[in-house]
Parts: sequence; structure tokens; C-alpha cells
Amino acid sequence: MYKKILLAIDGSDHSKRAAENAITIAKFSLNSMLEIIYVIDPKRAKSEILNNWDPDDLGDKQKSYITEVEKMATKFGISYETTILYGEPGPTIVEYANKTKTDIVILGSRGLNGLQEFVIGSVSHKVLKRTNCPVLIVK
Repeated sequence: MYKKILLAIDGSDHSKRAAENAITIAKFSLNSMLEIIYVIDPKRAKSEILNNWDPDDLGDKQKSYITEVEKMATKFGISYETTILYGEPGPTIVEYANKTKTDIVILGSRGLNGLQEFVIGSVSHKVLKRTNCPVLIVK
């Protein structure tokens, strides 16, 4: 059904549930490719480094998010590749999904930002409105 499945992750609980859904969809889509993307926002990365006294730990945290999803994909025999992108997450995911002719984008409804708890996350909202393919937003 879906050949190119784009999974945007950020390490949040919603993102982890999105990964579980992406794996399930990939299992039932013959010859599918799961692309795991992680977007590093340079503006946010600076504040995280200032708040976490150890900037090396930030890189390890990001890698652990990605590794966790890669292990899930491997466990179920899902073909995958991982891509790191840089920029504001919403527009970066939209641009990449549209440019690479993605069949479906899967992402969590809210990210790690606590200010987004009241409504659908701003990133998922931007992706939903501007992507040229189906979008699955997971709570």
C-alpha cells in the first residue's frame, strides 16, 4: 500500500507511539521503505545546550531516540534508512516529504515542548496542512 513511509521522531511519548504505528504499517505494506527522520532545530539546540551543562549528552540523547526506532524496525525485518535534517521542524519535514515524494508521513501529535499540551502540536499541524500526501498523527 505505502512504499515510502516517512517517520518523524523527536523522542517524545507521542513520537514513540508514532514509531510503533509506522512499524505496523510497514509490516503490512509489501516492499515498503521506512525513512526515520530527526530534525535538529538550531535555535532550540542552543537553548538545550545552555540548559544541559553537558552538550555531549544532548547528542547521545538524540542518537538514543533514533537507535530505539532502528532496533524496532530491525526486530520486525523492516527496511529503513535514517536521515538527519536541520531547520525548523514543521517546514523542514514538509519540504522533505514533498521533495522525496513520500507516500505517508507519520508523526506524534505533540513533541517535547510542554507549551503545546493544549492543542495539536504546531509541528504536526504544519505538516498536516502543507504536505502533499496522507499524514498520520498519533496521540
